[in-house]
Amino acid sequence: MARKELCPFGKEIGHALVDINQPKEWLIEQVQIDTGRYFDRSYLHKIQTGELATPRIVASIRKILDLPQDTTETEMMQ
Repeated sequence: MARKELCPFGKEIGHALVDINQPKEWLIEQVQIDTGRYFDRSYLHKIQTGELATPRIVASIRKILDLPQDTTETEMMQ
């Protein structure tokens, strides 16, 4: 089974986690705290591959990792 490629946002997430020296588990926990919603490793993977783009989750990830808002993302969510 071929591995799914990361979308540009997925790559941003990966780079940001390396920059701040935090694992994916840390981000998952922070998103759960910030949103109060269910979020796990599988959900994060789907966000990183572009399979899902739940606006509230994406906004939380951007806030936690201090990533700028992507204008193409905003257009896709409307």
